[in-house]
Amino acid sequence: MNMRKTGLWTSLAAGTLLTAASAAQAVVVLDFENIAPYPNNNSVFVQDYYNGGTSSLGTSGTDYGVSFGSNALLVCLNSTSVFCSNASHGGTDPGSEQSGLFFLSGTETYMNVAAGFDTGFSFNYVSLSYSGSVQVYDGLDGTGNLLATINLSPNAGSCPGYGAQFCPFGPAGVSFAGVARSVAFGGVANQIAFDDITFGSATPGLPVPEPETYAMMLAGLGFVGAAARRRQRRAA
Repeated sequence: MNMRKTGLWTSLAAGTLLTAASAAQAVVVLDFENIAPYPNNNSVFVQDYYNGGTSSLGTSGTDYGVSFGSNALLVCLNSTSVFCSNASHGGTDPGSEQSGLFFLSGTETYMNVAAGFDTGFSFNYVSLSYSGSVQVYDGLDGTGNLLATINLSPNAGSCPGYGAQFCPFGPAGVSFAGVARSVAFGGVANQIAFDDITFGSATPGLPVPEPETYAMMLAGLGFVGAAARRRQRRAA
C-alpha cells in the first residue's frame, strides 16, 4: 500500500512539473540576438536563420520553422557605449538589447511559420513619427484569411545616454482564433523596428509563472523529495 502511494505521489509530482514545463514551451520568442556580431552595420538579412538555414551572413540559430521575407534586416541597437544606429531599448530589455528587425525597402516585410501557431502573437516595437500595422494571416506570405490586425502608433520617447531617437521599444499584441501561418509587418521603410517576436502569447517575452504555478512546482518537488526519503529509509 505504501509503495502504491509513493508511486502515485511521484507521478503526480512529475505530472505537475511537466505541465509547468509544457506551458513555458508553448511560447516561442525570437530576440534576433547572435545573428551577427555586435555591433554590426545593419546590412544582415535574417532570411532562414530560424528555419534550419542561415542568415545572409551564414549564421544559423534554433530551427523554429520560421522564415523571413527578402527585405527583413537586422538592426543594430545602441547601448550607452556602442552607437550603431538610431534605435535602442534604452536599457529596458535585458538579454535582448543588441539587435532587432526592420526593413529598408517596400512597405512591409513578411514572416512565415509553415507549421502554424495559435492563441496569440506579440512583439516590442518602436516608431518615431509614422504609424504602422501588423497583420496575422492563416496562409503563407500574407494570404488566406486575416485573423488579426494590430495598429501601431508612434511611441518613441526619451532615452538619455543611448544616442537614439527610436527609443524605447513598447509592447503590442493580440489574441486570435484559428491557426496562423504568416505575419505582415507594415509601415514606412526605415521608420519602424521590431523585437522579441512572440508566438503563443498576446504579451511579448517568455511568460513568468503565476504564484499558483510556483506553488504547484514546489509541491511537486516536495512529493518527489518525500518519496525519495521513504525509499532511502526502506533501503537502510
